[in-house]
Amino acid sequence: MGITVGFDLDMTLIDARPGMAAAMNALGAESGLPLDGDAFAANLGPPLDDILRGFEAPEERIPGLVDRFRALYPDMVVPSTVALPGAVESLRAVRDAGGRTLVVTGKYGPNAQLHVDALGLEVDEVVGELWSTRKAEALLAHDARVYVGDHAGDIRGALAANALAVGVTTGPCDRALLLSEGADVVFDSLTEFPDWFERTFAGSVVP
Repeated sequence: MGITVGFDLDMTLIDARPGMAAAMNALGAESGLPLDGDAFAANLGPPLDDILRGFEAPEERIPGLVDRFRALYPDMVVPSTVALPGAVESLRAVRDAGGRTLVVTGKYGPNAQLHVDALGLEVDEVVGELWSTRKAEALLAHDARVYVGDHAGDIRGALAANALAVGVTTGPCDRALLLSEGADVVFDSLTEFPDWFERTFAGSVVP
């Protein structure tokens, strides 16, 4: 059996920004709160409740706002989301080497699974609602040796799980920030991942 590789979802495997902006703006219109969809979509990664606090949503309203956003999500976000360049090929590279792929995301798990299904991504398991170092819970449980993500929080999660931390600059964090957080390698996009994976793990199949 080959190794298990974990991937973040938003801005690592998929680009959901147009739908995310639209859903957050719709939530703002419904709730009467100053929610900024464009700012939200430009900084995907942190949990939704933290984002809402950043927009100064009243604490007592946050659970209801989260539930409503999740309800809007399937129709407003999933249809407009696309796979990022290299995503399909990166997942296939792991599978072709006999490995397993794992998505660990801060996103609500059922909505994350909708994306995987809609785009036909070859993922063995999806784990949602884990952010930053808490991602290590899933990575350790599945014995993931590599975790790939676009956010500083993803690098922290990888390191907390003693996994190789692979950064991609397709999200809000640049190369310098990802390296400063401890990334072992940083790519401009996932198009660089398959060759790196083959070079790094050639022959690392456990009988």
